[in-house]
Amino acid sequence: MTLEDLKPVRRRSTVEHIAGELRAAIMSGSLEPGDQLGEADLAERFSVSRGPLREAMQRLVSEGVLLAIANRGVFVAELTLEDVRDVYRTRSVIERGAVEIALDERRRAELHRRVQRSIGQMRRAAARGDGPAVSDADQAFHEALVECSHSPRLIRAMRTLLVETRMCLGELRTTYPDLETQVHEHEALAQAFLDESPAKVKSALLAHLDDAVDRLVSKRDEPVNGD
Repeated sequence: MTLEDLKPVRRRSTVEHIAGELRAAIMSGSLEPGDQLGEADLAERFSVSRGPLREAMQRLVSEGVLLAIANRGVFVAELTLEDVRDVYRTRSVIERGAVEIALDERRRAELHRRVQRSIGQMRRAAARGDGPAVSDADQAFHEALVECSHSPRLIRAMRTLLVETRMCLGELRTTYPDLETQVHEHEALAQAFLDESPAKVKSALLAHLDDAVDRLVSKRDEPVNGD
């Protein structure tokens, strides 16, 4: 997605549409951490006045995705290592809470079916060596997990955290040196959703997300150009 792909408002409320489009631009990397959002340009692209645009940006400021600096403007937030840890800690709480709801007898099959779609996308992307597409499917896996809780509040919070996860990854897109390993980890989680107790699944999710933080911190700490 590029900034040229931003669409004029159609069915959703103006503010909701703009906020959603800006989130998508941040997730795709079209808007990167530190980028400033120009009101005039964005208002023209969305074919709206500045009022709803400002309201949409303020919504993303309240979510922590954008940062408003007095007398300077609005910027895509830049996340520190402590922010990274906090994003994944919060994701861990939300995802394990969603699992507790989703792993009743009525919903296990739905959960397994939903995440299998993402795993299929991951397998195909890994086979062609497409790291960004594997990462996209990885995030779709975790979003589907939370959606199977059918909790609007958990789903809403998770979507914001997935935007921040993409911001954490930045240009890395994936921290796995071997894309097949990323696929296999999610296959194992999907099987656990079908076979294991909620306690064991929550433990596996915690280990999975803790490992993600360790790999991300390690990648960020790697020297650049031999420095």
